[in-house]
Amino acid sequence: MTASAPPATIRVPIDDGFSAARVWAMMLRYLFLLRSSWPRTLELVYWPAIQMILWGFMSRFLMTNSSWVARAGGVLLAAVMLWDVMFRGQLGVSVSFLEEMWSRNLGHLFATPLRPYEWVISLIFMSLVRVAIGVVPAALLAIPLYHYSIFSLGLPLIAFFSLLMIMGWAIGLAICGLILRHGLGAESIAWFAVFILAPVSAIYYPVSILPRWLQYFAWCLPSAHIFEGMRAVMFRGVFPLDHLIAAVGLDFVWLAAGGVVFLVFMRQARRRGALMQMGE
Repeated sequence: MTASAPPATIRVPIDDGFSAARVWAMMLRYLFLLRSSWPRTLELVYWPAIQMILWGFMSRFLMTNSSWVARAGGVLLAAVMLWDVMFRGQLGVSVSFLEEMWSRNLGHLFATPLRPYEWVISLIFMSLVRVAIGVVPAALLAIPLYHYSIFSLGLPLIAFFSLLMIMGWAIGLAICGLILRHGLGAESIAWFAVFILAPVSAIYYPVSILPRWLQYFAWCLPSAHIFEGMRAVMFRGVFPLDHLIAAVGLDFVWLAAGGVVFLVFMRQARRRGALMQMGE
């Protein structure tokens, strides 16, 4: 009886040298990934362009209105904090939604009796909590640091806060719908979408500084009316009812549009069976 021969071993050559082909293969992978997701491509162009436009208009305004700087006081601080209310209101809805996608929990949620509008209400309440945690400490910190209190705006502050929150919710719901439609490749929209409105929201300068054709678009934004109203309160001590009424009406339009976008794409995702497939 002869002993069996040991099994043949396969030797895999190990190449420790540099390979330009492997580098190029990985570059192609990332290029294809970038090309397949328009939000990723848009993000590359977006931030430099928005910064240039926003601060370009700001510089133009300051150069032609030097007296405004002396009288501004806490206007810039108030504008920054109120803008953060809208941004965090939008982010509170979007991030709470994304957390369900990151944990692959969407399918499990809708295996329960949970209805979409009930989920939306919970996202809105969570947004309020996130805004309170983020904005209130910053507003209190501004008092000892800069001797400015945004609470000096009085009752108009409640209106400004509420209207900006509602606009943030509208944008957040639309973003959630887009993510449902395009998947997590579009999640970066949640972080930059609201800033595309910053140059035409008249945060740091009046709408009149914008080109005429852009002013028409600005007046379609609740945020433009709110920031114009804020400056009227701070400079003239007048609560502008025309801007308030316009902002309330536009907020309802934006919220309805955001809700429709979310519900339409949610229904499509459920029909396609995509809710179980979404995740990291």
